Amino acid sequence: MRSNAQAQSNLMWPYYPDLLARAVPRYTSYPTAAEFGTDVGVAEQRSALESAQGPISLYAHIPYCSQLCWYCGCNTGTVGNGARLATYLEALTQEIALVSALLPHGSHIGRIAFGGGSPNALTPIQFARLLDQLVVAFRAHAPQISIEIDPRDFSPDWAATLKGAGVSHASLGVQTFAPHIQAAIGRVQPTAQVESVVAMLREAGVRSLNFDLMYGLPGQTPDDLQDSLARTIALRADRIALFGYAHVPHLIPRQRLIKADALPDQQARFMMAAFGYDVLTRAGYVPIGFDHFALPDDPLALVTQQGVLRRNFQGFTEDQAETLIGLGASSISQFPDRIIQNEKNAGRYRMRVSSGQLAGNGGVLRSADDRVRGAVITDILCGRPAELAPYLSRTVEEGLAPFLARGVARLEGTTLHPNADTAPYARSIASLLDVYRAQAPQRFSSAI
Repeated sequence: MRSNAQAQSNLMWPYYPDLLARAVPRYTSYPTAAEFGTDVGVAEQRSALESAQGPISLYAHIPYCSQLCWYCGCNTGTVGNGARLATYLEALTQEIALVSALLPHGSHIGRIAFGGGSPNALTPIQFARLLDQLVVAFRAHAPQISIEIDPRDFSPDWAATLKGAGVSHASLGVQTFAPHIQAAIGRVQPTAQVESVVAMLREAGVRSLNFDLMYGLPGQTPDDLQDSLARTIALRADRIALFGYAHVPHLIPRQRLIKADALPDQQARFMMAAFGYDVLTRAGYVPIGFDHFALPDDPLALVTQQGVLRRNFQGFTEDQAETLIGLGASSISQFPDRIIQNEKNAGRYRMRVSSGQLAGNGGVLRSADDRVRGAVITDILCGRPAELAPYLSRTVEEGLAPFLARGVARLEGTTLHPNADTAPYARSIASLLDVYRAQAPQRFSSAI
């Protein structure tokens, strides 16, 4: 017997398991992090900063949480007694001074984003001081400010701080409203708590609010997902990211706490993703790429409709800046011709910047071919026609053939055109343009 959720969905996407069999990257960059090498580091970081041009966005990473969730793949640890967080902030202050001093005078900082971990693992006062340091050091005039929030650690004092700082964009880590699933993933947060945080954020002036939701969680049913979607729609989230849970306990030890035999199989995951797409588009949300949604008047929907949606390490974005500078342990900086990642270990990160060194400790130089291929891959992921002329080798044509035969995309001449069925297969199609995949180990998650 079908559940209520299954009965109400027409499951508009056709399911072809053979087209999803290969694990593929999420392509938040090209080349991906799997290609980062230690031969790229401080020297390349310094020269990129000194020659940076055009609009620049900043990302500050806070690798700490008050509680660790079992599903999470982020680089984060527990705050503990707060001492490690205080020393981390001292190091972050030193890195801000080092990096800002290298940028050309007059550089324009348009955006400042805080992520983690949980940025609200900081106290409101610590956050206000950090933001002030960034604004002053980088001479940022009226930047757009966004922050990721753990609802479990939010308070009226935090809301007042965000209002005073002019934070306009926020993202809530909700994942699911189902209590039994929350217990199974180590993230218990009652619905009333989320509702209270939403009310505080709206009162504080947040005008673009994102909910992170997940499917493919242990014990999750279509009805569980339907309930979470209905509550999210009722709370009128401006944006929704509906991610498939990636179970990779061999890479993320804390995921061993999640019972693998309780996870939905690939077909169930696919149907949840399709159901989510149906429910959200019926509710008036615009589909963004392959797993995001936004209300029609949200900037993310507007850039999608204008054909200028972009993708970076923060996911699908309306940010048009080609330079994103990451600050903090494990954060990643993207420049047009290179990608640099900071030292991942928080202790070693503190030692490096405390001695006056930049924190870059790995990355990749992007060749001209990387940049063109990356642009084509972005077009595919963003649901735009993609020009394949330089890359229609025999191997690529053979790889495309089963997708074209099933009608999940259309090739006219050398241009690949997406359709309503492309989204769940976009990552798999994009991987055909990835020249590194044949050499790289399979470190990725399911394509859906």
